[in-house]
Amino acid sequence: MISANISKKTRRAVYARDGYACALCDSTKYLQVHHCVKRSQGGTDSMQNLICLCADCHALAHGIDLRGVEMTQADMEQAITEYLADYYAPDWNPWGKEGP
Repeated sequence: MISANISKKTRRAVYARDGYACALCDSTKYLQVHHCVKRSQGGTDSMQNLICLCADCHALAHGIDLRGVEMTQADMEQAITEYLADYYAPDWNPWGKEGP
């Protein structure tokens, strides 16, 4: 699910920040960028709202289980939120402009 609105520069920065691997399972295959807070809900294309996920984790974040794992969409959303909140603490703000 590639968003045309995310610049190539930002997309590359998200991949680099997350070590060119899925931030949740460490897979390096089929990497994609996911919005933590959907743009339709006020989320931005800032680094603070983007996470690198493999295709399987990205699908699960959208409620589609491709692996038969015992993790719900809510569990996945919580894991994504915790990852980004911990990374940008104490100033995490996926709804606003990029911080300092």
